[in-house]
Amino acid sequence: MRNGGRLARWFSRHRWIALAVVLLLTFPVLVVVQMQGLLDFNNYREAERESNPLVASLLRGERLAPPQPLPPEVFTTREVESVRPDLRLANRKWDRLKPEFAQILLQVYKEMRDKYGYRMVLIEGYRSPERQQRLKSKSGYVTNAGPYQSYHQFGLAADSAFLRNGKLVIAIEDDWTQRGYNLYGKLAEKYGLTWGGNWSFQDFGHVELHGTRYDDPSKHRR
Repeated sequence: MRNGGRLARWFSRHRWIALAVVLLLTFPVLVVVQMQGLLDFNNYREAERESNPLVASLLRGERLAPPQPLPPEVFTTREVESVRPDLRLANRKWDRLKPEFAQILLQVYKEMRDKYGYRMVLIEGYRSPERQQRLKSKSGYVTNAGPYQSYHQFGLAADSAFLRNGKLVIAIEDDWTQRGYNLYGKLAEKYGLTWGGNWSFQDFGHVELHGTRYDDPSKHRR
């Protein structure tokens, strides 16, 4: 009992030293566990997104169907070529996007149309590493990201624009377009997407989904 009392008094006087010793002993173990992939902190972000009642309800509900593809000539007009010269080569297949991301994006499209009267168009979804490199090489007019640094390579990013009077509108040329992109960004963020309009390299039509169970750029950083 006497020894036990001495030990208790020592801990009472030196509790901060004892805490530091415990942290020093356990921290290396946590580092090793994390490096071995036994802890996946992306799961926390995914759980947080699933706790969003809007997203949870959406993913449990009826699946939204992608819109019918537009004619190829919509993407090759002079106006479009001046903004995105090689858009005709872009992939616009919804089945190349991860299902969860596609459903969230389709819901954003639906609300943009039903609530605000904007018709959204997918102008590029999945992007191959080779195309990513080509776009980066063109003076960064589309992207600053190299291969596997973009969520496009993993089916978790999309570029969108508006369809007005049968024509594709990408550039911000008037108040209507500016308002549309601002509404689009707010809706995207409401459903847990990251909007490119908030970046220093502003990309108003771009959204991406972070923190999923899927492979993404965060797992390829060196």
